[in-house]
Parts: sequence; C-alpha cells; structure tokens
Amino acid sequence: MLLGHAVPATQVAAIGDRYPQAGKGSVVFIKEGHLGGILSLARHLWSADLPPGKRAVWIVNMRDVRLACMFIGRESELEVLVDLAQGRTPELFVLYGRRRVGKTELLQRFCESCRAVYFQAAQVREKDNLRAFRDALADVLGDGTGSVTFEDWGAALKFAADRAEGQRLVLVLDEFPYLCEANKGLPSILQRFWDSTGKSSKLMIVLCGSQVSFMEEEVLSERSPLFGRRTAQRRLEPLAPPDTIGFFPGWSVEDRVLAYGILGGMPAYLRRFDDARSLGENIYREILRPEGYLFEEVQFLLRNELTSPATYNSILSAVARGERKVGDIALSVGVDSTTANKYLSVLRDLGLVERRIPITDPNPLRSRRGTYHIADRFLAFHFRHVQPHVSLVNAGRGSRVLEESVAPDFARLFDEARVEFVLDHLRREAAGLVGEELIEIGRFEGVYVRAVGRTTEGTTVAAVVVPEGAPDEAKLAREFASLDEAFGGTLVKLSYGITEKPEAVLAVERVPAGELF
Repeated sequence: MLLGHAVPATQVAAIGDRYPQAGKGSVVFIKEGHLGGILSLARHLWSADLPPGKRAVWIVNMRDVRLACMFIGRESELEVLVDLAQGRTPELFVLYGRRRVGKTELLQRFCESCRAVYFQAAQVREKDNLRAFRDALADVLGDGTGSVTFEDWGAALKFAADRAEGQRLVLVLDEFPYLCEANKGLPSILQRFWDSTGKSSKLMIVLCGSQVSFMEEEVLSERSPLFGRRTAQRRLEPLAPPDTIGFFPGWSVEDRVLAYGILGGMPAYLRRFDDARSLGENIYREILRPEGYLFEEVQFLLRNELTSPATYNSILSAVARGERKVGDIALSVGVDSTTANKYLSVLRDLGLVERRIPITDPNPLRSRRGTYHIADRFLAFHFRHVQPHVSLVNAGRGSRVLEESVAPDFARLFDEARVEFVLDHLRREAAGLVGEELIEIGRFEGVYVRAVGRTTEGTTVAAVVVPEGAPDEAKLAREFASLDEAFGGTLVKLSYGITEKPEAVLAVERVPAGELF
C-alpha cells in the first residue's frame, strides 16, 4: 500500500530502473523533498504476497508521485484519440486550445498507447525542424531513417506514409503554428500530400497548436487549404470544476474550491500550487513575486494570441473593475462602442470573456440585458488583484498585496467558484435527481437561488445554495415566485451544500415537494 495518498492501481506503471528493489508488497513511505523526478510507482506495489520481513521500504516525494500518476479530467479526450488510432481509416485530427491547457501531456499519454511519432516543433528554420522530425521518425522506425534528408514537408510525410508498411502509424505535429511560421505554404503542402497520398494511407496525423485564433482561421476555416480534409477536431478546454479538486488532497474542501476560484481549470496552473503549503503561501510564491511562475502568465497568453495586447489589457481591466455594458467599457477604455464590440468579440472567441444573458429573459437572442464578464478564473483574478499592483509586486511587496487585496476577497472568490461547481453539476448530473434532461442552464442573481435549469418537459430546476444559519424564508419565497412568474409550470428545488468528503465538493439533495428549503 502507499501510505499517505491513495493512487488507483490502474493508474500506476513501472517504477523504472532507479529503484529496482521495490518489489511486490513494498510499503512506500512518503516524505517531501527526497526524490524529485520519479515517474510512477510499480504496478505490483499493492500486492501483499511477500512476508513482512522481506518488504522493501523506500522514501519518495509524495508530490512528485502524485503528479506523475495524475491524469485528471481528460479520459474522454484520450478515449477519442485511442479509438481513432485503432480504426482502419486514415485520420487527420486537429487538436487545439490555449497554452497550459494540457494538450502536450494528453498527446504524450496517447502516444504511449500506439505506434506513434511525437514531434514538437520549435521556432527555428524549416530545415532544423525537418531534421528534428527525421530524428523523431528514426526513434520509432529505425532502419536507417536517421540518415535520410528531407527537402520539404511533403517529402517527409510521403516517407512516413511509405514506411508505415501497411500498419497504423500516428504522426503528432505539436506546435503546428511554429512550422507554418517557417513556411507559410505548409497548409497547402499538407493539402496536396493528403489528397495524393494521405487519404489512402495508414497514417493518423495529429495537428496541434496553442494559438487558438491561428488554428481556427488557418487550419479549420473555410478559407484554409485544409478545409474539408480534417476527419475530426477537438478544442481542449480547461478542466471542469470537480476535476480540479484532486490536485490538492491535503487541503480542506473550502481551500480546494478557493484554489479553483483563483486558478480556474488550467492543469499547468493547478500543478504549481503545492498542498504541502498553505493556500496563501502558494498565492504569494507563484503569483505575487516577480519570479513567480504565474506572475506574467496572463501577458504571455495575450501576446501569444493578440496583435495589440495593450487595448485588450485595458478592456479586460475595465471588465474586471465591474464595467458590464459595451458603452461603459468603451467609455472606460477611451474607444467608441463599435471598436469595443470588435475587441470583445475576439475575446469571446478565445473564451476569455463571456456575455451573460439572464435565463429569465424571454428573448435571449435579441436581448439587450446581456452583461460582460471575464470567463477565465485566473484572468479575472489577475486583472482584479495583480495588474493593479504590479509595481508593488515588482518592488518585493507581494505579501502586502496578499494581505490587503487578495485575502479580503476570499469570501467573494469562494462564492463565485461555488456557483461554477453548481452550474457544472446542473449540466452533468442533475438529470439523475430531477428525472428529466436539462436543456437550458443559466445563472440567477438571487441570494439563495444561484442557478436555474430548464428541462425537456418544461420543468424549472432551482439550484439553492445552502446558507449559513437559517434562511430568510420571505426572501427565498420571493425568489421562487420570480421563477414562477418567468416560467410557470413545475418547480423542482435542488439544495446545494459543501461536503467534507475528499472525493467531492457538493452535497446535493432534492427538496421535497411542498417544502420551502
């Protein structure tokens, strides 16, 4: 058994050559700071068929083991890739999503399951990338491949198709936009290859990129030479709220919800927080120090995606300050409403900003009641607590920012994060409690009713957040009356509280008919 942290045996691979003595029935004691780089634990570690006196005892780093064994929330995406690889038809799969969302780790895990060449492009000249691709091919194919010289990508892909020799061969081209920087005609080259050779080969080609706008416009759009060639695509989104709690088993449920409220669902961000330290210490170390991994992350993201980040910075700052309408945002930034709308549209396409329309609005498609909000949790945190205090952080006074700006905001951050957990539950699990499928879900700005769903049968589902202490029954009744006025019909109430169970956050129950709460 593994003392201190439970890892499912199905997620455990081989311990490797470094600790060959850890045999069956070994007991592993966890201690911080001893081993930094262990990839996994022995699959047979949990077998107890050795006498106690012959069991090996090893000291390893709990966090390294946990993070190495962790592959959270990407099971469905991995299943899609594996299913495509096991098929018999050629595939041209496009995977894209923001930097740090976990594309590379997903692809590397996928490549472990099949005959695959994983190649990550660099921002270098085309010949250098072709040489590196040849070396990656040689690692898998062997047979003198390492001595081949490719004149262009058409020749490289043709060579791979020929050497597949009637068997499935997966080619992963990670950071595809970098390849196109060196040769802007690469999409056309790939089109010609696919039409002449690829579509009748045994290849599965995966094109992956972090520049969302590039992948959508230059690879997936109608004006791309590759339009109509892709066989499948997936935009990889941040992890859902419940999938983030496994990163911090040593923390209370409240702190895990708060961590989501600050970091959102980006795996790379979540991995930076160490539950051996307090939440506040992690915020200071990773966000509020000049050398912190996440201090400049937002600016890296905006520069990676946008051509004029200064204006986008100003718009995001205005939204973070509470400006909700286009006219107010435009006035705050100093641009006209048409210009503000254009920038907001780009931010919406990137998933950084959202326009929320009240679920009670009878005509949402033409609604003028929409309000703008930052959709990404970490961006919202950055523009509320980091951007206004950059000078203090650079002066080494991040602890003051934590004490005076961040800590007083914990209650609001927790409340916002909890609502996102509730919305996720409505989307994915509430149908089991209600007995009907939910087809529409949205926020509700009540004190107690925080989200609402509508079912295929016209039932209204009210998500009621359990308050501390006794609720104001008159106020709660008014919120239910407001829903009845907007929708009518049957009203089902779901009560949401916080649980201390390590595998969950929400305690959910259906309120019996006729009861208020």
